[in-house]
Amino acid sequence: MSKLRVLVACEFSGIVRDAFLANGHEAMSCDLLPTESEGPHYQGDVWDLLPGNWDMVIAHPPCDYLANCGVRWRVERDEWAEVRQGANFFERFIDCAPLWAIENPVMHKYAGLPKPTFTRQPWQFGDDVKKRVCWWTNLPPLAPTSTLDGTTARADCHLEPPGPNRKKNRARFFPGMAAAMAEQWGTQ
Repeated sequence: MSKLRVLVACEFSGIVRDAFLANGHEAMSCDLLPTESEGPHYQGDVWDLLPGNWDMVIAHPPCDYLANCGVRWRVERDEWAEVRQGANFFERFIDCAPLWAIENPVMHKYAGLPKPTFTRQPWQFGDDVKKRVCWWTNLPPLAPTSTLDGTTARADCHLEPPGPNRKKNRARFFPGMAAAMAEQWGTQ
């Protein structure tokens, strides 16, 4: 297995970055926020690093104006300029490196983005949580690694109470799925 240079865009938690580091790859996270987990992290604009000499880019762009769960507010508040801006940011990650993957939740139709390549649930990778994770990518679909069947999965993301950390808590990625990404995509 050759070592990949991996940029994990829009990640403050370090969960995906750390999974790739644990598998022997060179990985860096990038976000406007500081990292929650000590390690290689660029705090700033991801476009300072792209294009770059990356073998793989995994992006978690903000879903505020793209997620289906918030479409009611986009319509009610007439936030179409913000929807377009969010979609433009998302689209910039397509083909931004030889290997690329973009993660987001289910999107509303007004975003005008293509259908995802595949979707998975965190419980399929041992994180007993339900939250449909959509992937747009040129990498193979992730193969589930857990025997969980989803019957005990919690809706933590959907039940996150209002508060100053709600957005961060809902955006934090899942360790089991991150480990599967590093193991399965790290051999590309």
